[in-house]
Amino acid sequence: MRADITAQLPAVQGRTEDPEPVTTTPPARRPGIALILGAVLASWLVPVAATAVHAAWLLPPIVLLATASLLRSGRALLDRIMLAVALLGGLTCAVGLLFSVWPWGLHPVPVTGLAFTVLTVAAVLSRRAPRLPRPGWSDLVSLAAAALAAGYLATPYLRADTFGQRLSLAMVGEDNGRHPALFDVIGRLGGYLFVDPGAAREQIFSGLVHYPQGWHFTTALLDGFLRSAGDPPTGARLMDHYVLWCLATFGLLVLTLVWAAQHVAGPLHPLRRLVLIIAVTALVLGAELPRLLVAGYPSEAFGLSLAVVLVALVVRPLHRLREQLILVGALLIGIGFSYYLFLFPTGAMVLCWLIADRRRLRTRPGTVAIVAVLTAALAPLVAVIGVLVAGQSEALAAPGGTPPVETYNTMLGLGALVLAAVLVRTNLADTTWRRYLVALAVALSFSASMAAVNIANGTQPAYYFGKTAHLVLVVLTMGVAALARLLPVPPDPSTDSEPRRHPIVGAIPAVGTAALVTLALLAGTGLIGWTGGYFHRNGGNGTWATDWAGRDVRAVSRTASVTNTAYRNYPAIPGTVTLVLDKQGLQGYRESIFLSAMQGTSAQTEPGIYFRIYDEPARTAEILRRVPRPLRLIVADPAAQKAIDGALTADPALRDGLTVVPLKP
Repeated sequence: MRADITAQLPAVQGRTEDPEPVTTTPPARRPGIALILGAVLASWLVPVAATAVHAAWLLPPIVLLATASLLRSGRALLDRIMLAVALLGGLTCAVGLLFSVWPWGLHPVPVTGLAFTVLTVAAVLSRRAPRLPRPGWSDLVSLAAAALAAGYLATPYLRADTFGQRLSLAMVGEDNGRHPALFDVIGRLGGYLFVDPGAAREQIFSGLVHYPQGWHFTTALLDGFLRSAGDPPTGARLMDHYVLWCLATFGLLVLTLVWAAQHVAGPLHPLRRLVLIIAVTALVLGAELPRLLVAGYPSEAFGLSLAVVLVALVVRPLHRLREQLILVGALLIGIGFSYYLFLFPTGAMVLCWLIADRRRLRTRPGTVAIVAVLTAALAPLVAVIGVLVAGQSEALAAPGGTPPVETYNTMLGLGALVLAAVLVRTNLADTTWRRYLVALAVALSFSASMAAVNIANGTQPAYYFGKTAHLVLVVLTMGVAALARLLPVPPDPSTDSEPRRHPIVGAIPAVGTAALVTLALLAGTGLIGWTGGYFHRNGGNGTWATDWAGRDVRAVSRTASVTNTAYRNYPAIPGTVTLVLDKQGLQGYRESIFLSAMQGTSAQTEPGIYFRIYDEPARTAEILRRVPRPLRLIVADPAAQKAIDGALTADPALRDGLTVVPLKP
């Protein structure tokens, strides 16, 4: 056997990742044809066997580890895994176009067989044997931090004993009544809805046919592995599966932020790294990001996760240019398919990186050309369809959302801390932090532009301004790494100028400072103490996370109780539109959205839900006029029955094809 050669990588102009010793091995000979054919055969036999024994849920983790084992960027195991997650996330969104038209849909066997075959070909062409770094303590702590954050926010669902209680939690966010419908229909049809809009409109509310579906497609695909290609979940099971994937997505967002902050920081003393992990996790829970879970914004959470990785790679590029280019292209595609609002600022950040590293890019002209063509064709595809076909650009001026006061407080307070740390000479001298300032400036400019759009349309900065502010928030959270780099560290015993000094005594100042900073962060973010959070505080002097985690699950809302009772007592009738009418129009509106999502009838109920009249009895009269027959109305309040009687008295012809049923207790 030939001995491994340990070499120091040569300096590359424009590279911002710190030099590290790299063990290189002379290129291995490509395996024989028999071994390649055997690997391809195994690529298909393994998923067949796993699905046959109902163990298909094991296949996605195997694909993830196999992908990570073929990457060579990153020092730690978590680096490889996060880069593999980012790569697979973007590529899954792109390959979803193929899955949407081939005859097997999202079945685990052909999907995994294709994935394993591609990995085998990649290993042969790159002459790379599968290899992973050993896990380190920071990998485990990072995973534990993300799991604890997601678990903390999952506690209300874990305490809920009945489906009615879980439904009441989900109904806090109105969008939780629409996203399950997309998740459901994509799983049943086996692909993106915009590929065949005619068929999709028969299954779902037309406003969702061209909505960005990267998250829904990815989770519907993974959900098929959980079921080993069994029947898609419906009703209560559909909502439970949807909530599970929402929690997993938020956990992914926390993990990407924890990883990205460490990646941007570069090599860190273990004490600084530990404080940084705690700080990022605390900031995620202490600011507005938990609202993404509470209000039902899983697409945005997924898009933010991809954007976080992209920002980290732009700020501190990888040593291996080919892997850097492929990852950047895959991430832009994933963002475009999942939440294309973030495609504009992240695209501008990538452009800044391309300009800064233009000399380095000249060494890989073929890879640059291929990645550029594929990214340019796929990344803006969903945005172009949404704007030109569905007219989604009009939504940018949409009012609504939380008042921006707390958003401003977060951006100013956290921004001041981060900028002060970045501008310290120790950090500013590093190219990484100058690139970070560019990325932050792009995010701030985009958020300011969205605020200007709202103001120009006569409204205060509202819904989509809040989305752009979330991007600024995650970039600032990553910037906390600049603060961590300034913390004192214990003296190295081997270089201690006072050899008689006990190592423990010498470490006390640094450990004490780290402990005080950690306590200040936990108190300042509202996780402990009485502050309620300095970066985001609501009227009750609490944060989104603390209010949500402490929610009384036994206090089932009336709308949830009505929806659950209607679901249990009035199953969907093929060909019949079923709607709920309540005392107030907005109550019936929300109840009908969630009921139709669980019954899989959002296409049929669309005429009776999506119109701009919410006052009663005008809304009931409009429903009776516009909804095609047969129509079944579930009456949840005597006032609703009175509104129906009034409309029928005014126009007796509306009785044709109408069935009115009382809500059974």
